[in-house]
Amino acid sequence: MSRYYVTTAIPYVNSRPHLGFALEIVQADVLARHHRQRGDRVRFLTGTDDNSLKNVLAAQAEGLSTAELVDRNSAAFAALRDPLALSFSDFIRTSRDARHRTGVARLWRACAHDLYRHHYEGLYCVGCEQFYTPAELVGGRCPEHDVEPQAVAEENWFFRLSRYGDRLRDLIVDGTVRIEPAARRNEVLAFIAAGLRDFSVSRSRARAHGWGIPVPGDPDQVVYVWWDALGNYITSLGYGGEGSNYRRWWVDGDRRVHVIGKGVIRFHAVYWLAILLSAGEPLPTDILVHDYLTTDGRKISKSAGAVVDPVALADRYGSDAVRWWLLRDVPRVGDADFTEARLVARANEDLANGLGNLVNRVTVMVHRYREGRPPVGVEPDADAAPLTTACRDAPDLVHAAVADFDFRRATAAVWRIVEEANRYVDQVRPWDLARAERGGDAGAGKRLDAAITALLTACRVLSTQLTPFVPALATRISEQCVTLTGQLPQPQPLFPRL
Repeated sequence: MSRYYVTTAIPYVNSRPHLGFALEIVQADVLARHHRQRGDRVRFLTGTDDNSLKNVLAAQAEGLSTAELVDRNSAAFAALRDPLALSFSDFIRTSRDARHRTGVARLWRACAHDLYRHHYEGLYCVGCEQFYTPAELVGGRCPEHDVEPQAVAEENWFFRLSRYGDRLRDLIVDGTVRIEPAARRNEVLAFIAAGLRDFSVSRSRARAHGWGIPVPGDPDQVVYVWWDALGNYITSLGYGGEGSNYRRWWVDGDRRVHVIGKGVIRFHAVYWLAILLSAGEPLPTDILVHDYLTTDGRKISKSAGAVVDPVALADRYGSDAVRWWLLRDVPRVGDADFTEARLVARANEDLANGLGNLVNRVTVMVHRYREGRPPVGVEPDADAAPLTTACRDAPDLVHAAVADFDFRRATAAVWRIVEEANRYVDQVRPWDLARAERGGDAGAGKRLDAAITALLTACRVLSTQLTPFVPALATRISEQCVTLTGQLPQPQPLFPRL
């Protein structure tokens, strides 16, 4: 039994959650549920990045105090649990959690040998919360948000990132830190090869409008958002205090897994690793990177003004439909364009017609032909071999795909069972076997028992294998196909057509 610690990036709370973050937190939830199912000890962390300048500016635009806006929007992120059927163990808020403030201060002191004050003039994008060089801009505009960055001149604390290029390259190349997919690993290595520059890790208290965690020993400065935000992965474990969880899940943990979007890869795969090296702390073992969701070709983003509300989608279509589209249709590499029509089509094709029809056919057979009592002591026959093979192979195929951070491949391995089961029904035609049995053909009755056994077994395997992906739907399958009394409950529609 291993210890598996999985985290999402913590989003800014300048606005409410959008579907792009729902993709990330659902992916992390699948990892958590999958490893729990395999018997691992799992801790799953998410939360919110409250100490951002963009939160301050959003509050000013709404005529609210920063604390009021942050409290309201952070609550909306925590409330994703039920609509998206999430199973996170911990939720951290960087402005309110006492664990965080003490942990950030300890991390700062641990890296003091790599920190220095420096006057700086540069181009700053508030949306990205980062400085850009002119060469990194596209037509003078931020490549992520398509806005002109602000010219900023002030004296800040800087971190000596330039010391760590060779060590970071070696740790990534030798797999000590695994970055998936390979294209993102190559992107990080190219960024390192271009030469690492020291970066700002504080801002003036005046420019932060008094919002943020003070720099230890320098109250006129507050800790810069990325230093503050990245620290949540260990501060939430009590790094700044007694730290028993920190030792259990980070120092002695088997896997320390960050799930992030491609837009923040340099911070997680370069800056964060260097900070941990500086502090003498263990590194994450895995950084798993997803691409973006788009709508009409535009990135789903609060800053870009292209927002799809995951809670509204779940209210309208259910958590199963939303989760299934995110996991079944979004590729491992490449952006995915979302429309409600695509979500509805996928849910109807797979969950209503494919899976729902299968479970209904099987449970109706048991009631119609065997008075609701599944056959006992019967083995599937040779005709069921492809279905039996799909059921047998699914756990290993799913595990391999999830380990590769490939949810489309994982769901396809499960879906092979549905396809083989429906094909088997059409092949053996249980209704014809039942008719022959009523006509006195005992052999037909035995073949019918074997068919019902194979199909009911497939439904039970589906319930287990679908649990990490669509937990509510998997529970409904189990309730219809598993019995402790020897009799199945009356069939109920599993997933209504949308």
